Amino acid sequence: MTLQKFLSGLDLFRGFTQEELDLLCKYVRKQTVETGRHLFRENQPREAVYLIAKGKVELYKSTPMGEEKRLALFGKNDFLGEGALLDEDPHSTSARTVEPTEIYLIRNSDFKKILQVNPHLSAKMLSNAARVIARRMRQTTSRVATLASQYLSGKTRREHDLLGERNVPAEVYYGVQTLRAMENFNITGISISHYQNLIEGLAMVKMAAARANFDLGLLKNDIAQAIEQACQEIMDGKWHSYFVVDVIQGGAGTSTNMNANEVIANRALEILGYEKGEYRYCHPNNHVNLSQSTNDAYPTALKIAVYRSTQKLIDALNDLVRSFKGKAQEFADVIKIGRTQLQDAVPMTLGQEMDAYASTLREEIERLQQNVNLFLEVNMGGTAIGTGINAHPEYGKRVLAHLRSITGLPLKLAPDLVEATQDTGAFVMFSSALKRLAVKLSKIASDLRLLSSGPRAGFNEINLPKMQPGSSIMPGKVNPVIPEVVNQIAYKVIGNDLTVTMAAEAGQLELNVMEPVIAQSLFESIEILKNGIITFKYRCVDGITANRDRCRDMVLKSISIITALNPVLGYETCSRLAAEALKSDKGVYELVLQKKLLSQKELDEYLKPENMLAPREIKAKN
Repeated sequence: MTLQKFLSGLDLFRGFTQEELDLLCKYVRKQTVETGRHLFRENQPREAVYLIAKGKVELYKSTPMGEEKRLALFGKNDFLGEGALLDEDPHSTSARTVEPTEIYLIRNSDFKKILQVNPHLSAKMLSNAARVIARRMRQTTSRVATLASQYLSGKTRREHDLLGERNVPAEVYYGVQTLRAMENFNITGISISHYQNLIEGLAMVKMAAARANFDLGLLKNDIAQAIEQACQEIMDGKWHSYFVVDVIQGGAGTSTNMNANEVIANRALEILGYEKGEYRYCHPNNHVNLSQSTNDAYPTALKIAVYRSTQKLIDALNDLVRSFKGKAQEFADVIKIGRTQLQDAVPMTLGQEMDAYASTLREEIERLQQNVNLFLEVNMGGTAIGTGINAHPEYGKRVLAHLRSITGLPLKLAPDLVEATQDTGAFVMFSSALKRLAVKLSKIASDLRLLSSGPRAGFNEINLPKMQPGSSIMPGKVNPVIPEVVNQIAYKVIGNDLTVTMAAEAGQLELNVMEPVIAQSLFESIEILKNGIITFKYRCVDGITANRDRCRDMVLKSISIITALNPVLGYETCSRLAAEALKSDKGVYELVLQKKLLSQKELDEYLKPENMLAPREIKAKN
């Protein structure tokens, strides 16, 4: 393919004459980029427009905690960095190759030369760039403000369904059933496009179905290929803005399933060379939804999405465990008083306290993985109620094999598809695991608030990083805002677990229609837990310091160290000493010597804090 032909196929150069393309080619430079190399990084100056001739480039953004969030995946005939033609502001995202990539680029300096040689050509490029940027800005929103906002040009196409005909905006990839769902379910203001893994899970299911139907001779090759390409584009991050139905909806997820069917069908129509809405060539139900029902496609996509989302939660939790382990080593020699029922107990180290937090959270990693594995059992091929009506006898096995290949997950078919279609027990179990994690995190957060309380009139054993001023009226006050937000996250997760429980209980006969609110609750719990854990680690735990002298001083002043003398003096004697120490405001140490119960050398050995941190052999005094 000639460079001129390649450029003519890009939206950025739409409407260019052959003469203009020839002129442009003089300023275009070719470059081969290895896997993993950056075309540009966030906050770097804009230097060029990048035109992809071969390979793939991911666009991502980094969070303040260093987590990378993929925004889109660009491939052949895509371009990025077009904002460089309009201004010199730094990039707000980063772009990195994911495989060997051939690109053509137009540098800012070369564009300025074009501006001098042919101002008209420059104006056309700027006009096209502005139009592309405007379109991409529209697609970045995850919410639909009003129905009218979807009418981009005022042009419509006529579509029909069971209830009649409706005008659908000509530019959009969804269809009439999605349009009705938008009108019916303006509930949370959050569309399913907010949940990237769910959109990708739906695309994976539809791709696997298309492959299986082609294998069985139920779908023509060109239609199957077009559906597969459309699904791949969605998996690469494209067209997500057209998944517009509210995440909470009636109908057991039918609106979500049809939103996916319509977007995939209309994109497949374009790939086949037809216009959106020409469903006689590729139909949302007859082709994209072939051999499926919402009742097997939707829960399968949901399970894949929850499984993939949970892996990121587990990664974040692993990082937090490592942080607490690091603090355990750092504070291994810090002696402090342990407490039960908020009363002085016996000495321990601050390192032991931190290590206990690491251990209890490590258990949750095992529980999460154990429970999320329940989602590897799916009911594809069960169609409406599990009997497999309208599906080929071999379809279930075929679609599962393809789904395994596409997802990379060890999925398996449920042994009883009727039971699997109505059962939501796996969601209940998994939600309980999320709740258990939330409860433990909240307990740890509350502990850190207590241990850092003060600084003058509280425990003041540790210092938390100072994140922000704590009061609009009390100067100098700093509050433990990060542990506080972790507490609040836990309360939300606990509430979501109750929602999942009630929704699961509400299933009737052969189907549970409440899966959309189960989905919303699980996705919200996973996301806020993940974000909360990352925040907890970087903005709290990693910055904890110990007040060593304060910790040791409270051990020495505590009457509870009398516990260490129980094996030597006996419980009754120690109880009398403790009561007298409290009444007389004298120390245990002083009273034992005064009563000549032990020598100073013996007492120093028994009451040495380091000797009270682990089991040791002690002989009773005769």
